[in-house]
Amino acid sequence: MSVTALPAHAQDAPPAETTYDFEDDLVTGDLVRPDGEQLIVRRRGRRASLIQIREHFIPEMLKSVEDL
Repeated sequence: MSVTALPAHAQDAPPAETTYDFEDDLVTGDLVRPDGEQLIVRRRGRRASLIQIREHFIPEMLKSVEDL
């Protein structure tokens, strides 16, 4: 009994670009909006910040420690 190995045939390389062509479909629909009144909200006014940056924080901390 003799066994002979035959070379396998490789598949051809797939094409670099595949193009699909679909037929045109008509899409119909309605614009959906909520029922009721439309509210218009004003923008917030510009206000000064209520947060004040404490420039002398460390000296104030040292002074409070000295008072203890």
